[in-house]
Order: sequence, then C-alpha cells, then structure tokens
Amino acid sequence: MEVLIGVVVGWALAASLVAGIRLLRPPRVISGEVRAMQTALHAATVMLPDLRRGLSDESARKVLPHLRTLTQAAAVALGDREQILAFEGAGHDHHREGAELIPVSAPARADRLHVESQIRCDQPGCPLGAAVAAPLVVGGELVGSFVALYTRGRRVTPDDTRTVAEAASLISAQLELKTLDEAAERLARAELRALRAQISPHFIYNALAAIAGYIHSNPEEARELLTEFAEFTRYAFRGQSPYVTLADELYYVEKYLRLERARFGERLQVRLEVAPEVLQAVVPVLSLQPLVENAVRHGVEQRGEGRIEIVGRHIDADVELRVTDNGVGMDPARAQELLAGKGGGVGIVNVQSRLQASFGPGYGLEIDTALGRGTTITMTLPKFRAGVRAA
Repeated sequence: MEVLIGVVVGWALAASLVAGIRLLRPPRVISGEVRAMQTALHAATVMLPDLRRGLSDESARKVLPHLRTLTQAAAVALGDREQILAFEGAGHDHHREGAELIPVSAPARADRLHVESQIRCDQPGCPLGAAVAAPLVVGGELVGSFVALYTRGRRVTPDDTRTVAEAASLISAQLELKTLDEAAERLARAELRALRAQISPHFIYNALAAIAGYIHSNPEEARELLTEFAEFTRYAFRGQSPYVTLADELYYVEKYLRLERARFGERLQVRLEVAPEVLQAVVPVLSLQPLVENAVRHGVEQRGEGRIEIVGRHIDADVELRVTDNGVGMDPARAQELLAGKGGGVGIVNVQSRLQASFGPGYGLEIDTALGRGTTITMTLPKFRAGVRAA
C-alpha cells in the first residue's frame, strides 16, 4: 500500500512539474501572433510603392502575393470595373487575368463590402467557396475591386471582413496618391500644394516604424496602432466635404498624437484644453493637424523631447485655437516668410490659404516665436459662416 501511495504521489509531483513548466513557457499563440503581425506589417509596407504607380495588370500582379499574405486567404484577386487584372492562389488555373470579374467582385454599392458564402463557378472541382469583395474607391468613384476567396466549407469571420476592408482602404489610399500626382499637371500650384499637404510621408514612415517597434514587445498595442493609422489615413483622404467640425478634427488629431507618442513615449507630453462650446465650429479638414505635426517635427524632434499644448476658446463670435511647443523656436522674420509661403512651410501656408479662402482675410494664422523659447501658432476663425458646412 505504501508503495502504491508513493507511486501516486510521484505521478502527482511529475504532473505538477510538467504543468509548471508549461505555465512558465511563453504561450505559443502569442508567439504566433507576433510572427503574424510581423508578416502582415511587412506585406503592407512592401506593396506601397507598386500601388503608388496605379492600378494596372503589372502592379496588381506584384502586390497580390502580399495581399494574400495580409489576408491569409486561399486566393485573392484585383480587378478594375470590368475584368480581373491579376489572380493569385487556389483556382488560378481557371480564374485568370482578363476574364470576367468574379460575380462577387461587383458590390451593389460602391461603399460597401459584399460577402458571398459560395461563389458561382462553372469549373468542376473548383476549390473556392466563400469570398469577400471590397470596393476600391478613388475620388468618390468606384475604380475596381479587391476580392479575398476562401476554400469550400470555410466560414467567413468578422476578422476576415475587417482585414479585407482595411486592405482595400490601404489600396484605395495609394491609388488616391497616384491620382494626386497626375493632378499636378492640371492644377495650379496652390491647388496642388493643398492636395499634397493632406498627409506627410515623414509621418507615414515614422508611424510604421513605431508600430513595428511594438510587434515583439506588445502585439496588442501594435494591432491597435495599426487601426489608428488606418483610420487617420482614411480621414486624410476623405472624399466628402472639405469641412468638418472642430470636434472631428480634434478626434483625428488625438489619433495622430497617439501614433507619435508610440514613437516618443514619455518624452512627448501633450495638454489639451478646448472649451466645449467651440467644438461644433466648422474648420477646413486637416487644418489643425498640420500645426500639431509642425510642433512635433520642429519642436519635439529637434530636442528629442518636449511638450505640446492645444488650447481652444471662444472670443465673442470667433474661435481661437493655439498650438504651442517648447522647442527651439525660430527667428520671427523667418516665421513670417513661412507664413507667406517663402522657402518651405507648405503645411502652414496651405492652412493659411484655405482659412482665408473660406472665411476671409480677417481670419487665419499668426505665429509667435523666438529662438530658444518655442513657438505658438494661433488660428482664428468664426463660430459660424454661411455656406460653410461640415459633412
């Protein structure tokens, strides 16, 4: 009996030891998530240059392997409004370039995804079943479709549809940039600068680098930052009204600052104080964000750390917004040159021209700065102006 008890106790101790080792060992699922995040970020990054060249047979063939990696689908396809431009994955022997669009790849509405539990295919033994089609929209017009297809019997999950939607947003954003480049030949210089000032390449690459830095240490944070980046990019290239409420602009300014804080950590301190009664004032889209980005680039980056304050208040019938940094500052004469569009400062002069075009010469920006004492940019606009409405 004592021998039996000893054996049982021995087994129990061994089992406890094995369980303890398993608990101390890093969960395999987390390691898999890290690798998946690395792969997805790499796929999203390397396909950007090809998409920037526009939607064509060649660019579609180059980016589809990366889109398949990004979506983890059995097959993926890119098409224009009439036919398949490129196809990658299972079923490639009969779903070929130049063929009619896969039936699911023509959503009934250009602004919606379409999910099909079983695509229609005349080829016997086609391995493909469910599919998700997302529209590619540039300038408010449908220019094509991105389709992710899955094997027969595979159920499409909410994560699948979300991933396909984000991938389509990324494709559309790059195609939008291509459209803006082509517009350079047709638009006046001031209009071109207004379009190109919508988003800064400097910010894009810094944001992606910051996200990549979290992949190993905090995959969940990396995932959330990718979502913030996608939402901010969609806002920057919105094809709706050129005006938004101050509340909306501040919402995306906070997303921008979260991405910058991912890069600087505690070295970037932010104070936000905006009176509730001015939140419904209408501002040109991306008018406050460039001023905040300017404070980060020229106030915080040059010192390696710093503080930014965003203060909003109402003054009679007007709204005053101030963006202040405690950076190195600049010569006041140089600040006035930037405001006039001389020698750089595209973001600032772009905001100035749009404010004055919207509200008149009595409104716009003022810069208060000096070497060694930081910079304050003050924006003044009316609480209400007839004909200027948010989307």
